[in-house]
Order: sequence, then structure tokens, then C-alpha cells
Amino acid sequence: MEPDERVSAVRDPMATESGALTGLLSALTPQPEKVAAYHCDTYVLECVEQLARLRIDAAGFAVRHSLVLLKPDAIVARAVDPALKWLSENGFRVVAAATVSVNRHLVRALWYYAWNIASPERRRLADLLAAVSDCLLLVVSAAHGDLPVAVRLTEATGPADPRQRKPGQLRHRLGQRSALLNLVHTRDDPADVLRELAIYFAEKQRAEVVTRAYTGADRAESARELADALYARTPCRSFDPAVAVDRMLRDLERAGAPVPADFDADDEAAWAGVLGRALAAGRDIDPWSAVVLGSRVLPMRAVAGSPALLPVTAADWRRKEV
Repeated sequence: MEPDERVSAVRDPMATESGALTGLLSALTPQPEKVAAYHCDTYVLECVEQLARLRIDAAGFAVRHSLVLLKPDAIVARAVDPALKWLSENGFRVVAAATVSVNRHLVRALWYYAWNIASPERRRLADLLAAVSDCLLLVVSAAHGDLPVAVRLTEATGPADPRQRKPGQLRHRLGQRSALLNLVHTRDDPADVLRELAIYFAEKQRAEVVTRAYTGADRAESARELADALYARTPCRSFDPAVAVDRMLRDLERAGAPVPADFDADDEAAWAGVLGRALAAGRDIDPWSAVVLGSRVLPMRAVAGSPALLPVTAADWRRKEV
């Protein structure tokens, strides 16, 4: 841990007044639009104010740490230990770990600036996935590099689209199944680290997590213990869409809504039609099967256009440093 991390340029709770906050955020993202949006974001304000009260430099902490959310699909896939091994092999140290309860509000808070282009089907599936299991949140640090830890980690994690993943990336190691079932969530830059700390944790637990991370002690074993507790109450399930189709058909039959006799169980368009109608009507079908099948055959984008805030890339940061 760098010795000056508690020597704060933002020492008191008034640090979030306009000029100081703008300067802080400008150091934590190369995107002017994000600076403007986060300037009025309650989660960002809460985190910055709390770190100031703890006499921790918000900028230093955010640059030297990042967050890895192992999502419900990672718990179902028993992917925590492979993720921990990948982090260690790639120079990232787990310095805090906590279980995070997930609901529709947390999901929308996390993706607030991207979901303006999400389809209704994606939102429904994300809500179903959130009900499958709690998540495991890791705070990680790394040795000093040319880019903030969050930027380096997200670049090494790989893209959400499984068609674009490459060997060596975390999502490739974990065997990402689809754009929705991508097992892990990381964010683009240090400004996101501050915002998401306030999304995941209420004030008291946030202080505990930040203080634990500040010590720099290795918490990988604590993460494994938390994962074991999640595994104990979360069944291991199949990611095979054929298994999901079979379960969906049985659930619909039991609910008194059997599919037509000419339904083609090998036709993905037929899957999409039946599942889409079942979700829209609120049919009682197995959530996991709906997520596995829906992530493969239902639309994920609602409209053409761009998210409210575009992704920030390592290339954007490198241009910022020039």
C-alpha cells in the first residue's frame, strides 16, 4: 500500500463541493460526459464523502483498487476458485471480499447508464438471474502500473461478447456462456469503483470493506469461505439450452399453457417465441432455465443508438495520459 494513500487532497466532507468534485472525477475518468453525470450521482457523492470522513484519499484508493463481482451465474458454475487463481496469476491481489444480496434495484443501479438501450427481455432475464443467488464481491489491488487497476483489470477480463474473447482473458478462462451469462462484472475506470462501492454496501459495511482493503492483506481464503457458503445454498445447474427447453416445456404444461403440437424443439426461433410470450405473461417457469434459454435466443438491445455513457477503454486512458 502506498504510504500517501491517507494523505488526502479531499480531507473534509465539504470536498464534494462543485470544483473539488469536478477535479477529483476528472482525475478518475477520461470521459467528460461521465464527469458531468457522476457530479450529480448520489452513489458517488456518498462514497467520496465517507472516504473523506475516514481520511482516506478517494482518488488514491480508486486508482489502486478495483472491484470484481462474481455474479449468480458464476456461483451456479462454481467459478470462484478459477477466478481467484486467474487473479493471482495475473498480478491481482484480493484484499477484501463480501457477499452481496442482489435485487432488481441493485441491478438497475449498476447498469443505470447503459440500460437505456436494454430490451425488455434483457431486463426480465436479469431480474430472474438476480433471484438465483447472492453474489460475491472482491476488492482487488495490484502493483503500480501505467494504468489504474480498474482499467487494467477490465482490459484483462475481456469483452462481454463471448465471440470476442481471447485466450488468457478471465472470461475465456471461466468459459463465458453468453453476453448475459458472462459470470463476472468489472467496471471501466476508478470513478466507477467509487460509485459501485456505494451501490453494493450501506455506510457501515462500506467502511468495513474499505478499511479491510486498505490494510492490503490477502483475503483470497476469506473469498473461498464465502463462496463455499454460497455454493451450499445454490444448486449447480446446466448451461445447456436443450436442458432449459425441456424444463420450460414441462413447466408450461404443468401451468396449463402447453405449447402447440407442431412446436419444433430444435428451432431457436420457436424457443424465442414461446419463451418471450411466457415471460411477458408472467408464466411460472423455472428462472434458471428461462435465463439460460433467453440469453441465447431473445434480443438484448431494445433500440439502435448508444448507451447514456459509452464504455471507457484502456485506449481512452492511454490517450488521456499523452
